[in-house]
Amino acid sequence: MTTISATHAAGLDDLPATGFEICNLVRHLVIQPHDAQKLGIVENRFAENQLRSTDSIVGALLALNPAPLTVAREPAQRVIGTCRHFAVLAGALLRYRGIPAKVRCGFGTYFQAGKGLDHWVTEYRENDRWVRIDPETLGSSLVPNPGDLAEGEFLTGGEAWIAFREGRIDAMQFGVPGTENFGPGEIRGNAIRDLACLNKVEMLPWDEWGRMTDSYQGKTGADYDELMDTIATVCAGNDEDAAANLYAAQDLTVPASLLP
Repeated sequence: MTTISATHAAGLDDLPATGFEICNLVRHLVIQPHDAQKLGIVENRFAENQLRSTDSIVGALLALNPAPLTVAREPAQRVIGTCRHFAVLAGALLRYRGIPAKVRCGFGTYFQAGKGLDHWVTEYRENDRWVRIDPETLGSSLVPNPGDLAEGEFLTGGEAWIAFREGRIDAMQFGVPGTENFGPGEIRGNAIRDLACLNKVEMLPWDEWGRMTDSYQGKTGADYDELMDTIATVCAGNDEDAAANLYAAQDLTVPASLLP
């Protein structure tokens, strides 16, 4: 999902050397749909929100402005996307530069007091640790240090699930802003998406597969919750083989029909 083809190599000239600098580029390359609407951007461009692969995102950026991605775009020349697009583009550029990176799906706790809102961030390896960074909010005051998120400011789907199972959070306060989609099903869904992310299959926030739809509708039971326990434990570790083996299990692998 984050492979960038050689045809776009010229647009990646002179990428910065550090993880933070690379992620900082992305906030000038993607724009949220509600901000795009305020600018009066033509309706047919909003389909950019559906772009899954980074290669297609980069292609759309270069079609709007052929300058290298190190050149900040005016808002109307940015790709229209969600927090997922910020996180995935940052992860792709980090990997392209040779910096180990992960995209994480979960919940931000800094958007609205007392709530965990559906959100995606990026992690990169630096000085023998994983730095958790929110490319979308860099330069803002939403969180004290979006370039190095503190514990609890962002919870992956698995981290939120563990907190829910231990009674440390109210699942009904975790979900998608502007919708009625809050509750354990939202946490389960993001735990599965996060597992896919750890296998470099970073899907759209609304993609569903396996038993996810049943979970959202309250049709799953204790066995599925026990599977979530396993997913949460594996995603909290750094064992790539364990994540790959679990992802290959029935109902957890993204079907080919959803892939680019």
